[in-house]
Amino acid sequence: MKPLSPSLPLLLLLLLLSSTTFAAPSLSPTPSPTISPIPRTSPRTSSSPLDPKHLKALESLNIPTAKNPCDHRPTSKPPSTVVTCDAGSPFRLVTSLSFTNCSSDLSISSAALRALSPSLASLSFLNCPSLSPPPRLPTSLRSFTATSSFLRRRKGLSGVYLARLVNLTDLTVSSVPVSTSGLFVILGNMDKIASLTISHANLSGNIPKSLHSNLTFIDLSDNLIKGSIPTSITQLSNLKSLNLSSNSISGEIPDSIGDLISLKNMSLSSNKLSGPIPDSISSLPDLTHLDLSGNQLNGTVPRFITKMKSLKHLNLANNNFRGVLPFNASFLKKLEVFKVGGNSDLCYNRTVLSSKMKLGIAQCDKHGLPLSPPPQKEDSSSDYDYGSEDETSVKKKEESRGPNKVVLGVSIGLASLVFLIIFLILCAKWCG
Repeated sequence: MKPLSPSLPLLLLLLLLSSTTFAAPSLSPTPSPTISPIPRTSPRTSSSPLDPKHLKALESLNIPTAKNPCDHRPTSKPPSTVVTCDAGSPFRLVTSLSFTNCSSDLSISSAALRALSPSLASLSFLNCPSLSPPPRLPTSLRSFTATSSFLRRRKGLSGVYLARLVNLTDLTVSSVPVSTSGLFVILGNMDKIASLTISHANLSGNIPKSLHSNLTFIDLSDNLIKGSIPTSITQLSNLKSLNLSSNSISGEIPDSIGDLISLKNMSLSSNKLSGPIPDSISSLPDLTHLDLSGNQLNGTVPRFITKMKSLKHLNLANNNFRGVLPFNASFLKKLEVFKVGGNSDLCYNRTVLSSKMKLGIAQCDKHGLPLSPPPQKEDSSSDYDYGSEDETSVKKKEESRGPNKVVLGVSIGLASLVFLIIFLILCAKWCG
């Protein structure tokens, strides 16, 4: 019997190892089927029925109640009415009502709304122009919204009507006329108000000399407000957004505007403000949006703006600024929006900024004055553009600099040929 080859045991060992490897369980991250995961409890919609009193109130508002109105599920088509309820027991209570694209035959009774209080905290009307406002709103409301609604009444909503909502933290009235002698009539007793929007509402008068310190959001845009910016605005240390655009506010921007240390967005555009941009604006560390366009601001554009690291949107268009624009290309590239056109005495240093940037102002001469008349005042919505010229425009420019080389060569050749023919004719006459 021949002795075993020394390679045979090694071969058997390799076969044994490979079979063990194929028999091993997979190391994929999929959990073993024999281990069932522990079920996690998920929040469920309360199974409690709606309070009978609230159910009757909803029926009087022509809100379907055959199915539980609180268990609304989003669909592809927005519902005209959305009801939100709490998860109370033994009965659920309505906490929010939202009416959208209301039908002309809808009527909102004060009795139905009163029956839903004090749990009803939010009420909104969106695009309900033919609807008449309820004669009286429940004072339990924390949030009230009316947008493009109640237009059947020429006077829209009265200041006294809104002033009764003393527990509001959020008031939004937009594209709805508001008739009142002043904003103070509405806000006088709203000491809990945090978010205030009354825009495109024909609101007149001055900004009140006293405002509640809880305010974090103010939008009074597109109204008839006049007077100056009072210190009551600049004392709101929690204010994050201020929009006073499209009014008739005059005077200078107060130095105390720098006290709004929480401010992120400020728009004072399309007013009658004059004077320089105050240095105190540099004290607003979180300011990302600054729109001062469409005023009568003058002086030079301050250099400190380049140090405002959070700034992304800057609009200084259509004012009376003068001198040299103190910005370089690296600063402008950090901005998402920059507009400065419509300042006839303002110019830019051509050694710092390229003429390809469509800034809407002229280049400066050696004295810091505009070289040529700047473009006419443009729509402040037109942004600067760093875009390079395309190949077609480059070719057109090259062509406009002089005649085409091919045409020039053909012309020279033809002229030489004509000269040669004339020379031969003359030689033939002379020699003959």
